[in-house]
Amino acid sequence: MSNPPILSTAKAGCFVCVTDRARAKAFYGETLGLTLKHEDGFATVFDSNGTTLRVSPAKDFRPQPFTVLGWEVPDINVTVKALTVAGIKFVRVQGLPQDELGIWSPVPGIFVAWFKDPDGNMLSVAQH
Repeated sequence: MSNPPILSTAKAGCFVCVTDRARAKAFYGETLGLTLKHEDGFATVFDSNGTTLRVSPAKDFRPQPFTVLGWEVPDINVTVKALTVAGIKFVRVQGLPQDELGIWSPVPGIFVAWFKDPDGNMLSVAQH
C-alpha cells in the first residue's frame, strides 16, 4: 500500500537566512530581480517565478559550504553573463573543470554555475 500524496500538489517555498536584511533585500530584489511580495516582522518575502522565497534574518547565522538555493534557467550562458554584468562574481570550485564563465558540466547537457549572496549563502543557476 502506498502513502497518500499528502504534499504532492502543495506548492513548496524556500527559505534563506541572512544577517543584514536591508542588504539582502537589495541583493535579491535589485541585483537578482526578484519581485518583492511583502515584508513582515519575520522576513522579506519575494516571488521567484511563482515560488515564494522568504529571506529571514538570523543573528547567529553561518553560511553552509553547499548550495542552499538554485534556479533552473533556459540558457545558462546568457544568465551567467547577465549576472556578471549585474556585479555577481561566480565561484570557482577547486577540482572542477569550469569554463571561462565559471560553468561546470558534470555530464553532457547539464550545466551549473555557483555564486554567493552577500551573507555567503551558496546559490546556483543550472541548465538541464
